[in-house]
Amino acid sequence: MDGQKSVRLGVKKPLRLDCGVELGPFSVAYRTSGKLNKDKSNAILVCHALTGDQYFIGPHPTTGRPGWWEPMVGPGKPLDTDRFFIICANVLGGCIGTTGPTDINAATGKPYGLRFPVITIADMVRAQALLLDELGISDLFCVTGGSMGGMQALQWAASYPERVFSAVPIATAARHTAQNIAFHEVGRQAIMADPDWHGGDYQQHGTRPVRGLAVARMAAHITYLSEAALHRKFGRELQDRKALSYGFDADFQVESYLRHQGITFVDRFDANSYLYITRAMDYFDLAAEHGGVLANAFHGIRTRFCLFSFTSDWLFPTNESKDIVRALNAAAADVSFVEIETDKGHDAFLLDEPEFHATLAGFLDGAADHRGSSRSATK
Repeated sequence: MDGQKSVRLGVKKPLRLDCGVELGPFSVAYRTSGKLNKDKSNAILVCHALTGDQYFIGPHPTTGRPGWWEPMVGPGKPLDTDRFFIICANVLGGCIGTTGPTDINAATGKPYGLRFPVITIADMVRAQALLLDELGISDLFCVTGGSMGGMQALQWAASYPERVFSAVPIATAARHTAQNIAFHEVGRQAIMADPDWHGGDYQQHGTRPVRGLAVARMAAHITYLSEAALHRKFGRELQDRKALSYGFDADFQVESYLRHQGITFVDRFDANSYLYITRAMDYFDLAAEHGGVLANAFHGIRTRFCLFSFTSDWLFPTNESKDIVRALNAAAADVSFVEIETDKGHDAFLLDEPEFHATLAGFLDGAADHRGSSRSATK
């Protein structure tokens, strides 16, 4: 059970979404690495962030680049594939194999476009739970992810506490802030203002709103970095010139970098999926689902938690992780919290951060010892 697969779910019973629509059948594309042990107790679900996908290890079929969590997953790495069976599924509403707005609506014979139902983080998690049912995995040793992936990890623990032995939410929050909603709205408006968007029906017009999607990516990418990281990488250095052009080409290296990020992004991502997934993040508010009290989401929970934040992350700052920790403490949950010192910003969880890697590996070792799993569990 290794490699790239896709399954058809919701065939006999459609998945009821939070918006009230029933969706089914639908496809979920996923990728695995490692070996599932005999009692299926070593499975780790990795949940991807907004612009991620199931290719947590590479190479990516579109870009040819290494997977987005290549530093973390593999033999001897924190998510050690000699010990654990790693699963990562493309989220519902995505565009890399899981059903989303680019797929054909059976009722019309045309791409869904904006007729695809609005989805939530909880809907994504329900689809993942159905995937695990299909794989015969009743419970997870761990569920983890950063940013939107961390939201999914929290939702998993709240919705399926009996199926989650440990959870590692990274650089995330229990709800999306007004500032983050605002950044997402700028990106959505850039897409919808592109003449090639055609009200979401660009596939039928043979176009793609690549300019709007590129601008959305550029704006979002700024939030993934810190000022210190941008200054260290680019400062005010000019791009392929010795003097200012007194025009509007990319005079500065940072401008050229952002343009490159936008251009390469449109090759692997769909504009409508970007609308849907950002909206799912905006709607996320775990406390609101439990009477406005976050601790209620974790009442009586036995899942072991380890939360991570990064000092220079201003998109999901440390205080938001501490809010979750306080709620878990109020629910008498088993929780650890680590703030990693780094100037790499929100994207630090995707990069080479030795303290982060070592601490996560240590938590998983401790969780395995507590559960009675040995290092040779898969051998």
